[in-house]
Order: sequence, then structure tokens, then C-alpha cells
Amino acid sequence: MVGRGGMGTVWRAYDEMLDRDVAVKEVHLPERITEAERKVLCRRLLGEARATAALRHPGVVAVHDLIVEDGRPWIVMEFLESRSLHGLIAECGPLGVRRAAEIGADVLSVLRAAHAAGILHRDVKPSNVLICEDGRVLLTDFGLAVHMDRGREAGETLVAGIEGSPAYLPPERVNGLPSLEASDLWSLGATLYTAVEGFSPFLRCHALASMLAVLLGDYARPERAGALTPVIEGLLRQRPEDRLSAEATAMLLREAADLAARPGATALPVAAARPGAG
Repeated sequence: MVGRGGMGTVWRAYDEMLDRDVAVKEVHLPERITEAERKVLCRRLLGEARATAALRHPGVVAVHDLIVEDGRPWIVMEFLESRSLHGLIAECGPLGVRRAAEIGADVLSVLRAAHAAGILHRDVKPSNVLICEDGRVLLTDFGLAVHMDRGREAGETLVAGIEGSPAYLPPERVNGLPSLEASDLWSLGATLYTAVEGFSPFLRCHALASMLAVLLGDYARPERAGALTPVIEGLLRQRPEDRLSAEATAMLLREAADLAARPGATALPVAAARPGAG
């Protein structure tokens, strides 16, 4: 076993036909599940496989196959020696501003490719960001991804209620509204905050408290973010239309990484983080 999440377990396996190591994602089926719910779960996994396979991007893991065995679907993917951003922070502490900005830029690149293909990720968080031994950064787990259809979601939900990690759900999702491209960017902002501060800005003692903090925009101003502060605060704005655009975010991440590499670096002026700029 190389990873475990809310929807499944990832195993390292060996492909005897093609003589290579692969990663196999096993879905966790709830003990008490109806046949209709089982079908929804299987469709979701198929959707994840298709969404991932549709993206031709170095920051997306390659999908080799989808197998159904004993009524249970499994995704066969490329295997990469890596660890999650969440694990990296837990083991080594907060990241420096430059490294966090570089990782953020790589994740943003995946999101822009996904959005261009009409796919919303909807579950951007540190545990879904993988850092490979060769430095490659990947955004994984498109299990909650949906295809955009004229600005509306065309996905299904397994159970009623809100899905995803509460501390990384944007306000509109908590309010039960459809996801937007700006929703993924909000979650990227929360992930960047976690990367440089070492903890989630909205994580509280339980899920409801976390969601309330999200709705109120109740988080401590970052203290270690330096040049990333305008990026984080620009992405964590409550209203989607007020958040930084993907283009502006990419520009500010590059500037933050460059500035952080200089001696005596300080934060960019807040005015540089214009909503929708670029």
C-alpha cells in the first residue's frame, strides 16, 4: 500500500504483461450500500479515469487501464516515487516561500489545463499534491472532478451533502452552489497557505466549525508567506468574482518565487493582487 484516502487505497503493483511497476487504485465500497449507490460509485471512478486520461499534462498521472473485478472497479496508473505535500509538511515543517510558489505554479498549470478541457478538480488540497523524487509535481485524485456544461456541473453525488475536505472547500461549495474555475483557485490558495504556514487556515476541531470558518472568511493572516501573501489573500476572497484570475495568479507566483530568491526579500504590495487581473 502506498496511499489511502476517503474513496480508496492505492497499491503498488507489477504489470506482468508489460514488465513495469504500476499504481492500482482500489475503491472502498461502504458496508451498507444499495445497488444504485454502487452504480454511482462505479460511474464516478470511471469519470475519474476518463477525466485524468483526457489531460495530457506532465502534472497529471498517466492512466493505463480501468478494470472491473468481482463487481469492483480498479484504476491502473503509472507508478511514481513520491510523497504528498501534506506528508512533506508533516515531516519537515512549512516550506520556504520560493519552493511553495514553485509548487503552486505547477499545480496551477494542471488546473489551467483541466479548466481548458472543461474539467473542474473540486478537491485541491495538500494530500492531493504529490512531489516526486525528480522534482515533478502532480495534482492527483480527480475522484470529485466534474465536466463543465455551459458553466454548470454535470456530475453526480453519491450521498446528499457536501463532499470533499471541509477546510479546503470554497465558500460557494459550502453554500451548496455549483463549483467554478475560481473554486479550484480558492482551494489552491488554502493549499499555499498550508504550505508556508504549516497548518490549514480553516481547519477547526470538527467539520462544521471548519465550514463555518470558510463561510466567515475567518483565518489568521499568514505570517511566513512573505511574497506569497498577496497571492494567498487574493485567492481566498469570499466572492468568486473578486478572486485573482488564473493568469494573474500565475504571474504573481512567478514574481513571488523570483523575489523570494533575492536577499532581503519582502512581500509584494497588496495592490499587485488585483481581482481578475490579467
